[in-house]
Amino acid sequence: MLWPRSRLWHRFSRNPLSVVGFAIMSVIVLAALLAPWVTPYPLHAGAVVDISNSGKPPSLAHPFGTDTVGRDILTRTVFAYRLSLLLGIVVLSLATPVGVIVGLLAGYFAGWRETVFMRITDVFLSIPPLVLALAILGFLRPNMINAMIAVSAMWWPWYARLTYNVTRQVATEGYVAAAEVVGASAFHILFREILPNCAAPIVTKMTLDLGFVILLGSSLSFLGLGVQPPTPDLGSMVAEGARYLPDLWWLAVFPGLAILCAVLGFNLMGDGVRDLLDVER
Repeated sequence: MLWPRSRLWHRFSRNPLSVVGFAIMSVIVLAALLAPWVTPYPLHAGAVVDISNSGKPPSLAHPFGTDTVGRDILTRTVFAYRLSLLLGIVVLSLATPVGVIVGLLAGYFAGWRETVFMRITDVFLSIPPLVLALAILGFLRPNMINAMIAVSAMWWPWYARLTYNVTRQVATEGYVAAAEVVGASAFHILFREILPNCAAPIVTKMTLDLGFVILLGSSLSFLGLGVQPPTPDLGSMVAEGARYLPDLWWLAVFPGLAILCAVLGFNLMGDGVRDLLDVER
């Protein structure tokens, strides 16, 4: 008989692409955590100028080349992953609880609560995410913290809608009716009976959303509304490099590929998490 962890890994690894996604994300996370020790020029993550090496193409000394002031792009890309992962973790940590609570309340309680909560959710969902984030940042100073607030403010409705749909299905199950019959409180029913059965789709969505949050955060930085220079950020690096295309193509290509790898890795891994948590499969 296999150990529980072995069974979990076997279930996850049935999809080879999920393993590829897990490997990609493991490399990215480890590189970000160990950035000061694994990058060739850690000081280049800050306000460093090395004019003698400015605009150098990819080489053994600088695998991703250097930017217009001589900073190593590989080093700045790895350090930029730190902020991207931090953005994704913070945004989902803020948005998920809000959306889940709204979805639980709207799905379990009928009447005016459901109407009010879901109509507010629909209003937020009707606005394109990037437009809403831009509107919020229009009133705030462009920086990392405000970017997190803006993205969190437009991300919770997706979890509210997901939790609402699952709660409506779970609320009709026999164990929920039994809990109501024995006089269990609404808090107990919501968080002890219904929420655990909503966990699988919520966790799956969080895994998939990490990549999209990174992509949206990079889009805001590309527009100059996210992390500000000289702090390395993938979106701002792409924006800066786009000004010098096609001559200094590596300035935009490598940070862009870094964004692609992060989004692809989280999406592939999310498919494996979905299979892992799908008890019907």
